[in-house]
Amino acid sequence: MNKFTRWIRNILIFFFTSTILSVVILKYIPVYVTPLMLIRAVEQMARGEAPTINHHWVPLERITHHLPQAVMASEDNLFLKHKGFDLEQIQKAQIEAQEGKRQRGASTISQQTARNVFLWQKRSWLRKGLEAYFTFLIEAIWGKERIMEVYLNSIEMGKGIYGAHAVARYNFNTTPDRLTRDQCAYIAVSLPNPLERDSAHPSAKMRKMHKTILKRMKQIDTFPREVCAQ
Repeated sequence: MNKFTRWIRNILIFFFTSTILSVVILKYIPVYVTPLMLIRAVEQMARGEAPTINHHWVPLERITHHLPQAVMASEDNLFLKHKGFDLEQIQKAQIEAQEGKRQRGASTISQQTARNVFLWQKRSWLRKGLEAYFTFLIEAIWGKERIMEVYLNSIEMGKGIYGAHAVARYNFNTTPDRLTRDQCAYIAVSLPNPLERDSAHPSAKMRKMHKTILKRMKQIDTFPREVCAQ
């Protein structure tokens, strides 16, 4: 084995060992900061603003079950059924891209979680490949409840607002376990563009989308079931 081959081998060993270990560790400890939080803070400073990160980790059992329902209705209605990838939506997105239509988002909640926690937001083939890799890992190691818990704690929900606790406090003056069904639907409506869509002050377009989300929520299973049964 020559020097170059050993170098490549060592890099691959380090990559797989470190990434798998990080996923295992984050199965058990809260995710207190994500790359996106740091990127947004740098962007704020570049604009001459004070960096703001409003974030507080809360376990899934302290978040109303309406919020998982709402985000599944809005972002990924097959979350409980797929293994991390919605192949039908990916195929539709590819077809629309080939036809020159506006590019749709086809990322599942699992993919978004992998990207939020481990990667950056700017699109590239490298990021797509790593996103698929980390999505496979968290589906295999974390499971659905942990993925949802991390998602609801790390997703951007407004300017400087990350996660269920922060959005409940700053947008609705309440706690994540007391968010109403209506409030959760508005939060879900804001997720595709949380810097432009304010869940606390919805536009006419958001109110229309809100009604659609509420209808979809009726078709989504409560999650997690054991929490809802208590």
